[in-house]
Amino acid sequence: MSDAPSRWTIHEERLVDDTRRLHLAIAHVELPDGGHFEQYVLRMPKASMTVVLDDSRERVLMIYRHRFIPDRWTWELPGGYVDPTESPAVTAAREIEEETGWRPRDLRLLTTFQPLAGTADFENLVYVADGAERTGTTPDINEAARVDWVPLAQVPDLIAAGEIIGAGAQLGLMFVLAGR
Repeated sequence: MSDAPSRWTIHEERLVDDTRRLHLAIAHVELPDGGHFEQYVLRMPKASMTVVLDDSRERVLMIYRHRFIPDRWTWELPGGYVDPTESPAVTAAREIEEETGWRPRDLRLLTTFQPLAGTADFENLVYVADGAERTGTTPDINEAARVDWVPLAQVPDLIAAGEIIGAGAQLGLMFVLAGR
């Protein structure tokens, strides 16, 4: 059986804005039943983030920061946009060091996901690292107000309390908790 009869057709995509971090367009879409509509389309660079576990696998390295768009303080996993000249794994390791002052060990891919599949192409890659070494460098003040090893046992309560709001952080942490 073919999925082709239910495929949406894009007739046109008009550029609205194009920057280093965001490509915004409006697509003219035709549905399989003949209906037409316009849809905003976001295209963003890949992003990498990492669940860094301590040697006992009881705590996770997190950053506490303010996010100005929702105007909220939140715990997050270290991560960032993948530079065009580096692999997602290299980005993940670099971001951990820059944002936390720790160097991950045994970094491996945990999962990938699209946070807004109906509107955006924004692939997120979530890694897990077993252990980390302190580098002696100061974390980037622009990235984190605080860096801490958070007990994994507290993660469900932090999510429920709205203190971990990012989809990538929640997904990565839930994967790790489910595998314990």
